[in-house]
Amino acid sequence: MSPRKPASEELTREMILKEARLQFIEKDFQKVSMRNIAKQLGCSHGAIYYHFKNKAELFNGVVEEDFARLNQLIENVVEGNEDDESKLTSIFLRFIEFGLDHQSQYEIMFMTRNSEVDSLNQQAAYMSYQKFAQSVQTLCRKRLAIKDVWSAFIALHGFVSYYRGYVTRYEDVKVTAEGHVKFIVKGLKSS
Repeated sequence: MSPRKPASEELTREMILKEARLQFIEKDFQKVSMRNIAKQLGCSHGAIYYHFKNKAELFNGVVEEDFARLNQLIENVVEGNEDDESKLTSIFLRFIEFGLDHQSQYEIMFMTRNSEVDSLNQQAAYMSYQKFAQSVQTLCRKRLAIKDVWSAFIALHGFVSYYRGYVTRYEDVKVTAEGHVKFIVKGLKSS
C-alpha cells in the first residue's frame, strides 16, 4: 500500500471538476468514464465516487459551475451604474460574449442532450433562465409577455449557435453582435 499523499496533493472536488470539464469538452458524454478521469488525476476511481455518486452527477457539477459564471455576469450588469436600457443591452451582449468566448462550455450547457443528465442539467438551466428572464423584466420599462422574453433568449442563443465553431471569440463578431442586440432591444421596446 502506498503512503498517503500530502495535503497539498489531496484530491479535491475542484480538481475533479476541472479534469471532468476538459474531458467532457474533448469527448462526448458517453465516451467519458470515471476511470479515465481518475487515471488523469492519478487516483483510484473510487476516490472520485467519494465526491460524486456517478458520471451524471459529475457532469451536472460541471454544468452548474458554468451556469454560475453566466449568472454572475448577469448580476454584475444589473448591479452596475448604467441606465436600464444600457444594462439590458449589456446583459444580451455579455450572454453572446460568454457563449462565443467559452464555446465548449456553452455547448455542454445548452446543447448536450442525454437522458442520463437532462433531468439534473435542466435544474441549473432553469434557474439561469429565471435569472435572465427576471433581469430582462426588471430592466424593461413595460411588462413583457413571457413569449417576448423567451424570444429574446432564443434570438441570443441562435446567434451564439450560428457563430459557434466559425469564430474563435466574441471580438470576431462584436459589431454584428451589437447590431443583433440592438434589433432585439428595439423589438422588446415595441412589443
